[in-house]
Amino acid sequence: MTDSFSNSVSIIVPTLNEEENIVPLVSEITACAVPFREILFVDDHSSDATRDKIRALAGSRPIRLIEQDGAGPGLAGAIMSGAQAAQGEILLVMDADLSHPADRIKDLVAPLFADTADLVVGSRYVKGGATPGWPVWRRVVSRTGALLAYPLTGLHDSMCGFFAIGRSRLLELAPQTSGFKIVFETMVRARGTLRVREIPIVFRERVHGKSKMSLGVALGFFLRWLRAIFEHLIHGMPPRERSANLAEAADALHPEAPGE
Repeated sequence: MTDSFSNSVSIIVPTLNEEENIVPLVSEITACAVPFREILFVDDHSSDATRDKIRALAGSRPIRLIEQDGAGPGLAGAIMSGAQAAQGEILLVMDADLSHPADRIKDLVAPLFADTADLVVGSRYVKGGATPGWPVWRRVVSRTGALLAYPLTGLHDSMCGFFAIGRSRLLELAPQTSGFKIVFETMVRARGTLRVREIPIVFRERVHGKSKMSLGVALGFFLRWLRAIFEHLIHGMPPRERSANLAEAADALHPEAPGE
């Protein structure tokens, strides 16, 4: 990958109370030796010093801060806000908590530059991927959710938020999404028109900051995930067979469901 691509990649990072992770994340991204145009931090009304950390780094690096007011459509909405503001042709989306390995960024964007894929997903559930340190309940919930979504997406890990896609393609497919798993939403909307690759990643546990994940939260998320899948299955049926409860199922797509 040459410097000719340096203006092509915008890295989008949604944040919420991640003050301890901003500096190490930027260091990891910078060290991955992939030219990029900018890092867009989309902050959802953090109550700690996250925004101050980002502003401090923005003085010496190609970093921009997009401030959300806390009333928007959650994680997917933050990603779409970043996509709309991005200046690069290719978007790389990753979490702020250091769970996504920055050294795999090159592997995610390379197929897009080579025009061999339209969407590249970092996958925990293909050969070479892993989730070390997860308790059994978390593995079961996550793997079951991924398996249930597979018939709709063809992806082994449509629940992971580490992915690369062309900016125009994402805006075309998911401009109004309010779902909490944007890869899943995008794949369903694409209806088989995307060339997709999955790249194995090792998902790391958070070191700094407080995780929102617990057994109760995971089960609540899983139930909303099932209803999201059910909604898309219903949409695929003839109109006369659609359930009268479709609107209720859509409302269950909670905008602030936690990432994994």
